[in-house]
Amino acid sequence: MLAATAAQATATASQSETIAETKTQSTAVQWPYVNTGLKRDPELEKMLDQILARMTLEQKVAQMIQPEIGYLSLAQMRKYGFGSYLNGGNTAPYGKKRASVEVWLKYADEMYQASIDASQDGSRIPTIWGTDAMHGHSNVYGATLFPHNIGLGAANDPDLIHRIGVATAKEVAATGIEWSFAPTVAVVRDDRWGRTYESYSEDPAIVKAYAGQMVSGLQGSLGKNFLQGYGRIATAKHFVGDGGTEKGIDRGDTLIDEQGLRDIHAAGYMTAIEAGVQSVMASFNSWNGVRLHGHKYLLTEVLKNQMGFDGFVVSDWNAHKFVEGCDLEQCAGAINAGVDVLMVPEHFEAFYHNTIRQVEQGLIPQARIDDAVRRFLRAKIRWGLLGRGKPSERIESGTAAVFNSQQHKDLAREAVRKSLVLLKNNGKVLPVAAKSRVLVAGDGADNIPKQAGGWSVSWQGTDNTNADFPNATSVYQGIAQQVKAAGGEVELAVDGKYRKKPDVALVVIGEEPYAEWFGDIQQLEYQHGDKRDLALIKQLKQQGIPVVTVFLTGRPLWTNKEINASDAFVVAWLPGSEGQGVADLLLSDAEGKTRYDFQGKLSFSWPKYDQQFVLNKGDANYDPLFAYGYGLSYADHKELGQFSEQVSVVAASSSDDGIQPLFVRNLASDMAWVLTDSSVAGSENSALITTPYGVSTDGNSLAMQSVNLSYQEDGRQLRWNSTAQASASLRYLKSVAASDFSKAKALRLSLRLDQQAPAELNLGVLCDQQAVCQRKLSLTKALAQLKPGVWHSVEVALDCADTSAVKQVSDALVFSSSGQHSLAVAEMVLTAQQSTAAATGTVVVGCAN
Repeated sequence: MLAATAAQATATASQSETIAETKTQSTAVQWPYVNTGLKRDPELEKMLDQILARMTLEQKVAQMIQPEIGYLSLAQMRKYGFGSYLNGGNTAPYGKKRASVEVWLKYADEMYQASIDASQDGSRIPTIWGTDAMHGHSNVYGATLFPHNIGLGAANDPDLIHRIGVATAKEVAATGIEWSFAPTVAVVRDDRWGRTYESYSEDPAIVKAYAGQMVSGLQGSLGKNFLQGYGRIATAKHFVGDGGTEKGIDRGDTLIDEQGLRDIHAAGYMTAIEAGVQSVMASFNSWNGVRLHGHKYLLTEVLKNQMGFDGFVVSDWNAHKFVEGCDLEQCAGAINAGVDVLMVPEHFEAFYHNTIRQVEQGLIPQARIDDAVRRFLRAKIRWGLLGRGKPSERIESGTAAVFNSQQHKDLAREAVRKSLVLLKNNGKVLPVAAKSRVLVAGDGADNIPKQAGGWSVSWQGTDNTNADFPNATSVYQGIAQQVKAAGGEVELAVDGKYRKKPDVALVVIGEEPYAEWFGDIQQLEYQHGDKRDLALIKQLKQQGIPVVTVFLTGRPLWTNKEINASDAFVVAWLPGSEGQGVADLLLSDAEGKTRYDFQGKLSFSWPKYDQQFVLNKGDANYDPLFAYGYGLSYADHKELGQFSEQVSVVAASSSDDGIQPLFVRNLASDMAWVLTDSSVAGSENSALITTPYGVSTDGNSLAMQSVNLSYQEDGRQLRWNSTAQASASLRYLKSVAASDFSKAKALRLSLRLDQQAPAELNLGVLCDQQAVCQRKLSLTKALAQLKPGVWHSVEVALDCADTSAVKQVSDALVFSSSGQHSLAVAEMVLTAQQSTAAATGTVVVGCAN
C-alpha cells in the first residue's frame, strides 16, 4: 500500500505507549547507566541546532531512511538525499560479485556525490554507506576473512579481538565505506539457532569482555583516536535477546524475565556503550510476545535513558514490517518506539512519503523526528563526515597495501591457531610429523566456501567456489605447503580413495554454509539421516589408518559417532581465509618438534545427547559431553573411551497442517530456478540459476532477481522482455516421485504484479520432463483482479483431473509468458486444505478457471 492508514499507526503508537507505561510502573529491575567518558560537545550540539533549524521535514525523513544498493539508483539518491544506504550480503557495486576494491571505492564516490547534489532535494549533507563486515570485510572479493565469532570466543583473547577490529576497520576504509554492522553481541542459549556462529559464547562474561574491544578496534579508542583515521562507525547488535529465542528459531520469541534479559542478553551492550559505540541495531526477535522494533520501553527507556546510549538505533532488514500495525511501506510504531534509522531496502520511496504523511497527521511527533535525526547527524559529524570529502580523497581510503595485507593475513592465521579446540587425541596421534605420508580427505579439505561459512562474499555462502576467494588458502593447501616443505608426501582424495597408503589421514568435514534463518535446525545430530562422513572415517580406520577429524562447524553438534570413530577430533569452527592456521596446529616441523600448541577452549558446551538442545554453563542438571572451557593441549595425556551412540526416539509431530513448502523464505536445498528462452528457432536454451538473481541464456528474454516480502530476499521477481515465449521453473535437482504429492489439493503463493496484468501468463504445477503437469492453466483472468504493486495471496486448485500420467515430478512450478512485464512470487506451498471462504482475502483459482 502507498498510503498508511491512520488506524494502523495509531494502534501501533498506542501499543508502544502501553508497553512503556506498564513496564515503567511495574518493573523492579534497574538497568545500569554506562559511563562512556564520551561527553557531548556543546559546539557540536549548537551546530546540530543550526542544521536542524534549516532542514525541511522532507530532508529530515530522508536522513532516517536507508535503502539497499540493489534497489537504489544514483538518481534516487540525488532526488531524496538519503542519510545512508547499505549493501546486503548478496549485493556488490554494479551487481559485480567479484568487484575490486577500486570498484567499491568508485561506487562510494558516486553515491557521495549524488547525496550532496542540492539541485533536487536541496540538501548537502553527505550520505554514509553501511555494510555487514561480519568477520573481516567479508562481503568483498579478496578480503581477509577472520574466524567467525564462535571460533574467536574459543580463543578467549580480548586483545586479539581488538586487533581484529582494527584490521577490519582498515579494510572497510579502503573501500570508502564508513559504517560497519558489527559486532554481534548475542548470547546464544539454544545452538539450533542459525546465527550461533555469530556469537562469541553462551557465557555473557566472554561476550562482555569482547564487545568493547571489538568496538574500540573498529571505531578507535576514546581519548585517543576515536572515529579518526581508519576508524569506522560500529554497531552493537541485535538489541536485545536475539540469542535466546524459543527452540532457537531465528526472529522468534525470547521468553525470559527482565533480570535475565539484562544479565544474560545485554552483557555485551554494557562494554560496547562504554567504548562509545555509535550505533545499536534493534533485533528481529520479540521479548515475551512483543517485537523489539516496536518496544518503546526497551529501545527508549532502557537503552537510551537508563543505559545512557547517546548514539542512534538502526533497524534490521525490513524488520519494521513485523511491528503491529506496520507493513513494508510504513511504520510509525517503530519510529515512535525509538528506531532512528530505518533499513528499508526496497520500498524506501513509499516509506519516505508515508512517514512524511504520518508526521503531518500527528501520528509521529515532530520532536521524535528531530531527536532521531539529531542522533544520526551527531554520529556522522563525530566521524568527521562534513570535513573528510568524498571517499577516494580520504587519507585512509584506497590504500591497496592495507587491504588483505600480509599483516592482516598473519593476524587471521594467528586467530585460527588460537580458536581451534582439541577434543580428543587418543594415542597422541597429534601432532602429525610433517615428514609423513599424509592423506587429506573429506569434502571440507579443499573447500574455502565451507571453511568460510555464511556472510562470505555472498550472504548464505552457498553459491561460492574457491575462485571467489583469490587470496585465501584452503585447509588442504595449508597442510600441503608444510608437508612438502618438510620433505613429506601429501595426497588429496576427498572420497578417501588414495593412490598410495598413507601413514595418517586428516579428514576435513563439516556443515555446509548458511546464514541467519536458513541455518535454523531441529536436530543436533551431525548429518542426521545421512552419515556419509562417518562412513568415510570408518572406511579409512578399517584399513588400519589413523584418522584425525577436523570439524568445520558453526555450532556444537552431536558428533558422538564421528568422535568415536576418530583417533583425534579437532573443532576448527569456521576459520575463514587462512587455512594454514589449521596446519600450524596439526603438524610438527621438519625435525618433529611441535611449533604451536592448542590453546582454544570451548566457549559453548558440547552436547552429550542428540536431543540436548538447551545446554549452557550454570544450568540445572548440566551434563555435557565436553563442558564449557574444555580443550586439550599436547601436554594432556587423556585417553577417551567410547561415547554412547544411542539416538533418542523422537515422537512424530502430532500437528499435521498438510503444508509442504516449495519456496518459503528462499530456496530449499534440493531446488533451483531454471530460466528457459527460445533464442534459437526450434530449440530451447535453459540457464540453471543457483543465486538469487540471473538471466536467460540469450541475456534478454527473462531475468530474475531477489525481492523482499517478509524476510530478506524471500521472493523472486520475474521480468519478461521479449515477444518470444520464455519460462521460469522451480526445479528439483533430482526428480521426485509424483506419489509424494498425492495429498496436495492446492497451491498457495504470494504474488505481486509490478504493473498491469500481462496479456498472457501460464502456470504449470507438478510437471514432468515432458511438460506433462498435474495442472496447467492460464492465470491471466485471476491476475486481472489484482491491484499492481501490492502483494496478494493466490490459491490454485490442483485436484481437477486425472493426474496418473505424471510419474516423476521434475518441476514443481513453471511460469511461462512473453511480452514486457514483471511479477514477483513468494511463499509458495502445496497444501492439503483448500480455501472455502472468500473472506480469507485469497484469490482462489478453481478448477473451472
